[in-house]
Amino acid sequence: MKELYMKQKVFSLGEKFTVKNQQEEDVYYVGGSFMQIPKTFSIRNTARNEVALITKKMFSFLPKFFVEVDGREVLTIKKEFSFLKARYTIDSADIEVYGNWWDMNFQVFQHGAAAGEVNKEWFTWGDSYRIQIWKEEMEAIMIALVVAIDCVKADEAAASHQ
Repeated sequence: MKELYMKQKVFSLGEKFTVKNQQEEDVYYVGGSFMQIPKTFSIRNTARNEVALITKKMFSFLPKFFVEVDGREVLTIKKEFSFLKARYTIDSADIEVYGNWWDMNFQVFQHGAAAGEVNKEWFTWGDSYRIQIWKEEMEAIMIALVVAIDCVKADEAAASHQ
């Protein structure tokens, strides 16, 4: 099992942050597009190669995010029409998410087998997440999933304050 930690910098202009390992070494770099359409987040490894890309679909009635890993689309996060409470779904052929993913406490399964777990760390400055990876090939997908859900939540929070 591998354990990674993602902590967003609260006042980061341009939305840049890192993902660290248990030794607190940077292993991934996340950069968001600032004032750019469509909004994207690029996830790069230590060699600065892009391993995942999250893109917010523009000009859609309800928010939709596409997640690509190694150049292929692996999942889509989309908002469902609801009167009372925000509801999102995650579409993927072989990835399922169980638990309370809106509060960032969930498990990820691939082909029915547990692949990892995400837990939000409380009492920290900014949003911090502990990402446990049980299937090594799911590492980039797990990080992209956390970044994408966090982006969806940030957009929802920004919309509710307008």
